[in-house]
Amino acid sequence: MDSRNEQQSAMADERAVVERLVPAWLAETERHDAAAAREARAGWERGSLSDRAAADLAHWVTARVTDTGFNEDEGPWVDGPVRITPADKDAVHRWLGARGYTV
Repeated sequence: MDSRNEQQSAMADERAVVERLVPAWLAETERHDAAAAREARAGWERGSLSDRAAADLAHWVTARVTDTGFNEDEGPWVDGPVRITPADKDAVHRWLGARGYTV
């Protein structure tokens, strides 16, 4: 596989992570700030998040890492509606950065 195909594959993988996590982010946002959730959902549906929504998503995914990579003796497993690994967090941050958002 050449570097262009690898890059396209990585971008598709990042998009898949974002598509898996955004519904959980929007649902949680809706419970706490309905107006922000409406704004974020509208931006997501038209393919362009506001700077505020992009920052909220970046902060949310960082705060919600649920799979720490530790076993029970080494550290906590954080329970949440979706499994979020540190690699997922990095993928979301890269995806946002590639779209010009400051992360």
